[in-house]
Amino acid sequence: MRKNVIVGQSGGPTAAINSSLAGVYRTAIDRGAKKVFGMIYGVQGLLEERYIDLSDHIKTELDIELLKRTPAAFLGSCRFKLPEIFEDKSVYEKIFEVLDKLEIEAFIYIGGNDSMDTIKKLSDYAIVTGHPTRFIGCPKTIDNDLALTDHTPGFGSAAKYIGTSMKEIIRDSFCLEYSKGLVTIVEIMGRNAGWLTGAVALSKGEDCEGPDLIYLPEIPFDMKAFCARIKDLLEEKNSVVVAVSEGIKLDNGEYVCSLGSTTDFVDAFGHKQLSGTAAFLANYVAGEFGCKTRAIELSTLQRSASHAASRVDILEAYQVGGAAVKAADEGDTGKMVVLQRLSDDPYQCGTEVKDVHKIANDEKLVPRKWVNKEGTYVTNDFVSYVKPLIQGDVSPVMVDGIPRHLYQPEELRTRRKTKK
Repeated sequence: MRKNVIVGQSGGPTAAINSSLAGVYRTAIDRGAKKVFGMIYGVQGLLEERYIDLSDHIKTELDIELLKRTPAAFLGSCRFKLPEIFEDKSVYEKIFEVLDKLEIEAFIYIGGNDSMDTIKKLSDYAIVTGHPTRFIGCPKTIDNDLALTDHTPGFGSAAKYIGTSMKEIIRDSFCLEYSKGLVTIVEIMGRNAGWLTGAVALSKGEDCEGPDLIYLPEIPFDMKAFCARIKDLLEEKNSVVVAVSEGIKLDNGEYVCSLGSTTDFVDAFGHKQLSGTAAFLANYVAGEFGCKTRAIELSTLQRSASHAASRVDILEAYQVGGAAVKAADEGDTGKMVVLQRLSDDPYQCGTEVKDVHKIANDEKLVPRKWVNKEGTYVTNDFVSYVKPLIQGDVSPVMVDGIPRHLYQPEELRTRRKTKK
C-alpha cells in the first residue's frame, strides 16, 4: 500500500469487533500503509472530521492483544444512514473531501447490514466520480443475519455467552419450589433473525435439560398455543424456562413487545426499538395461571461479554479484518469479506470477497427446516451449525483480578463542547 488506510466501526458492537480492528491495523501496517486512521463514531464522525491516528494508541504487540480482548467499539460506533446520492450529494462531497485530505487509499468499515449499505453507496459514488479510494466491508454482527457469509464475527461469542447464561439460569430456577410453579422467560436480541435465540439450545446436555421452549421471530407467535403449552408444562414440573426473541411477532405482524408498550422509537434506519417482550409475557402468564414469573433481558451483556468470548470467533474476526485490507490492496472495491465454511470435522473456515450489492439490505434468516414443526424449538442441525463457532476460550489479561482492556481514546471519553 502506498498511501493511508481509514477504518470505522458501525452498528451494535460485539465482543469480537475490536479483534477485526486489530486485524485491519496490523495487516495495513505490514502491507506498507503510511498511516492507519480510525473514524471516531463511524462515518457520522468522519463527516465532522473526527478521526485519530491509530499508531498513537497501538504501540506494542501487547496493545494488539489487549485490543483483541477489549469489548465494545474501541473507535465508537454510529447508526447513521447515508442518503441516496441523488438526495444529498453534499454529504458525499464532504466525505470524499476528508478522504482526499488524509490521502486515503482504502476505506474499511466494520459492521452489519446497515454498514454494508454505507459501503455500497460510497463505492458507487467513487465509481461514478472516478475516485481512486477503494471501499471494503468487514462483517460484524451478533445477529448473524448477513447474506452470503456462513456466519458473522461476533455471533460465536454471543452464542457462547447465551448458551452459558441459559444453563446458569436453568440451574438457578430449580433452587426454590413454588406452590403454583415458576415460569422464567428470557429475552434475547434478534429483530427478524433468531440465530441468537436458537443458541440457548447449546445449554442442553448431560447435566442440563435445556430450556423448555424456544421462540424465534421467523415463526409467527401464537399466544393461545403458548399459554396451552405453559399450562401443560406447569402440570409436569415445578420450573419452566422459556427463551424468546425480542422480535417475535403475532400472525398479523405486530411485535409482542408492542402489546405492553406505548413507546414507538425508531432509529435512523427506521428500526423500531424492541424491548419488554419477556416482561409482557411474564406478566401475562402470571395473570393467567397465578404462578411466580421472572422476566430476564440479557440485553447488552450478550454482545459485550468479552470475558466469555469464543477463541474461534476472536481469531476469525482478526482474520476478516486482515482479509479486508488485503482485498483493498489488491484492487477490490464495493466488496465485503465473507467466511466460507470448508469442513465441520475438523472445523475449517476460509475467507473470500463478495459483491456488497448482493449483501446490503438483505437478511439471512434461520432456515425453517432448522426449527421443529410446532415452532417451539430448534433442531439438531441448528446446534451442529453453531457448536464449532463457540469453541475455545480467550484468556483475559488480568490485573488485580479484573480483565485489562486497551484504554479508550480520549475523544470518546470526553463530551464534546458545542460552539455557541
